[in-house]
Amino acid sequence: MHNVTAATRLLDVLPLFDDDLRIQLLATCPGSSAFSAGTADVLAGTGVPVLSWEQAIRTPVDLVLSASFGGQLEAFRGKLVVLSHGVGYTKRLATPDTGHRTPDTGHRTPDTGSGSGSGSGSGSSATSAAPVFGNAPQWLLADDGVPLADALVLSHPEQVDRLRAACPEAAPTAVLAGDPCFDRMLAARPYRERFRRALGVRAGQRLIVLSSTWNPESFFGDGSAEGVDVLPALLPRLAREFPVDAYRFAAVLHPNIWHGHGPGQVRAWLDRARRCGLVLIDPLEGWRQALIAADAVIGDHGSVTYYAAALGTPVLLAAAPLHALDPDAPISAFMRDAPRLDPGAPLREQVDQLVERHRPLPGPARFTTSVPGEAAVRLRALFYSMMGVAEPEWAATLEPLPLPRLEAVAVTAPLHVVTRLDGPGAVSVTRWAGPPPATEAGGGDVHIAVHEDTRDVDRLEVADVILRDGPPDDPRFGSPAFWTDEVVQRYQGCSLAAFVVGPDTCVVRLRSGGLLRLVGAGVDPGACASALLALLEGGGVEDVRGRLARLVDDGFLVRVGGRAARLRVIPVPGHGEE
Repeated sequence: MHNVTAATRLLDVLPLFDDDLRIQLLATCPGSSAFSAGTADVLAGTGVPVLSWEQAIRTPVDLVLSASFGGQLEAFRGKLVVLSHGVGYTKRLATPDTGHRTPDTGHRTPDTGSGSGSGSGSGSSATSAAPVFGNAPQWLLADDGVPLADALVLSHPEQVDRLRAACPEAAPTAVLAGDPCFDRMLAARPYRERFRRALGVRAGQRLIVLSSTWNPESFFGDGSAEGVDVLPALLPRLAREFPVDAYRFAAVLHPNIWHGHGPGQVRAWLDRARRCGLVLIDPLEGWRQALIAADAVIGDHGSVTYYAAALGTPVLLAAAPLHALDPDAPISAFMRDAPRLDPGAPLREQVDQLVERHRPLPGPARFTTSVPGEAAVRLRALFYSMMGVAEPEWAATLEPLPLPRLEAVAVTAPLHVVTRLDGPGAVSVTRWAGPPPATEAGGGDVHIAVHEDTRDVDRLEVADVILRDGPPDDPRFGSPAFWTDEVVQRYQGCSLAAFVVGPDTCVVRLRSGGLLRLVGAGVDPGACASALLALLEGGGVEDVRGRLARLVDDGFLVRVGGRAARLRVIPVPGHGEE
């Protein structure tokens, strides 16, 4: 394991050795990657013996598996199989150091030749262009010109063709064995709704995944020629332009970003966005499930974006530096043809049009693998043949993608809530993690709803609604009745306190009334609390007590995030009107 990125592919294939008592697994890290942070934890998590690099290269082994080219891989005594840790080999990198094949960790070398990024046929790149990582002699051949790997695993014949053109000496080592990562995604597609629920996506919501690879020209890079860092510049606009109940955002950042800067630093950089509802996806385990769950992906030239397109998900390109890619690779054609994000135009309109007008481009699904669903069988046959050992009798299978941990939806940034009365006992609610657009606020009433855990603590003093979520028996809060009473006593401007006790239920206390339970499936209970306040404070000659009595008798209809639900209003025994 060179780094966490390589680990994602190696962990895909390790289950192919399960149950075979003839096989002993060992692990090591060559220490050649500039992005080795986090690798030790992943190695420890495998539960197999971890050897130092020096010990590993002295140990007689039958088979060596690698998902990168760094380090002195030729020093191993066993057969070497190298797998790609992305969608084939597509990106240009500066020439590696001799002897260690460690890519230059600085900026990618831009192609200054006339052919760069043109996407024309083989040989179209100028000689000044950086070589394609994993598809050039600098990585594929040992110092004596002999192929470094005994087997180079590829997923499509077009990759074999590009290998033959770029490094004919290594072409005989090519083995067409599919893409185990993509096969796991294909097998998990029936569980899309489970993945969406795990990410806190409600029916009617659109999940938008923001994906960035690691280099300076990526979505989360160090800026374009104008010095604009695209993703950080967009994040505040997501809060201003997208209502929180209609859209859910998740970020999939390359492991080199995550571990190169440190998870704590990444979380700190994106803290405000997280408080507005952005979910950070684990770069080792959770990103594939997020792609399956997504309604759209805003990405760049990384493999994650291409995998999303291969799944048929609508993709909007926020960065697409063609000079950083092999012009003959299918991903280059995709980058030329896929729709582009216009950072200067309204974002919500672009996303909605992307989803509603989507027609999948055929390239990604065609070129990601030519043998979908066959990677397990082909790879195990390859591994065992390299070891000279008969395969086990049982079928070769990959691990199913696990169900992600449940992501709680707790927007702790102050919410501006726009409510509109749609008739007797009916109200529409739109919540924004920031001031609502003028076009949205007009014709409705606006109040402020704030989660008690907000960092903007001064906003609690002016909040109309104060929210909390958690188990109803959490002793730290006494009970929902105790907590709501405490809140309305502490914050004199608070008209309603709401304790969300489940996905469809909250307990609310009115300053002007008693304790109530709101129950209704399909919409956020916090939004329902705001709807109740709007109905009680709405126009008409009927007093609040009369309106409340009618709501207890009849319930009410709330429309939130494209969904409508009928709410029941249930007085909590022992907590009558005060």
